[in-house]
Amino acid sequence: MSTAKPDWLRVKAPQWERVGTVKEILRDLHLNTVCEEASCPNIGECFHAGTATFLIMGPACTRACPYCDIDFDKTPRGLDPTEPDRLAEAVYRLGLRHVVITSVNRDDLPDGGASQFAKCIHAIRQRMPQTTIEVLIPDFCGNRDALQTVIAAEPEVLNHNTETVPRLYRKVRPQGNYERSLNLLKLAREMAPRLYTKSGIMVGLGETESEIIAVMADLRRVNCDILTIGQYLQPSPKHLAVAEFIPPENFDRWRHLGEEMGFLQVVASPLTRSSYHAAEVQRLMSTYPR
Repeated sequence: MSTAKPDWLRVKAPQWERVGTVKEILRDLHLNTVCEEASCPNIGECFHAGTATFLIMGPACTRACPYCDIDFDKTPRGLDPTEPDRLAEAVYRLGLRHVVITSVNRDDLPDGGASQFAKCIHAIRQRMPQTTIEVLIPDFCGNRDALQTVIAAEPEVLNHNTETVPRLYRKVRPQGNYERSLNLLKLAREMAPRLYTKSGIMVGLGETESEIIAVMADLRRVNCDILTIGQYLQPSPKHLAVAEFIPPENFDRWRHLGEEMGFLQVVASPLTRSSYHAAEVQRLMSTYPR
């Protein structure tokens, strides 16, 4: 099967004036974004819209997942106490109605960085109280107290990606654990029933249709509300190769199936990423209030 990049993965050239403004703010405040660090294909569209997914405690990660373009570094390092306030300032300058905060894995920290997530949430609440907050968190190595720390800060949305199907975990996410990720999402809803939970998977890594559907069913069993499905793209020759480019009609089929399963929202397309059009959750929250 051909793995030449198809036409449907072409991205429109961004309007660099707006992109430049966002980049200037990020550089001025010394902030990282997953948009840049992970080579997201939607960076032009999102920066043009004045949005960004902030990457805290980075830019280097203590895990070396072979699909990810973020740098790897296991060297223990401290946290910057000014980061939460700088992040809140960026949210203010950009006028964000919805903000997504994610992080690298910080397995070198006792709580995996959960306290830094909480501090960032509190700082944004003080500066921009009307802004809704989504956190895209690591698995914290299964640390329940760390998860509780994040949830106690009361983000509106808690996202944790399952990334792929169980059979491919050893290849794609060797330091992750599928059941641990499912349990995190389950615990999150038990700890905070009003919380909206979210997860995402990549396709095109060699998974089967039945395996994708099984993951979707597993996520619904733990009451996951929002699902994202996107095409895996190889960041560089040293990363995992693409096994298959999935046609857009497959994503349409999975979106309809997910809605039938009971997901409140399914965002599925070749270029979908975890935070793609994340602000649409505000409409979801109005439609399905808790």
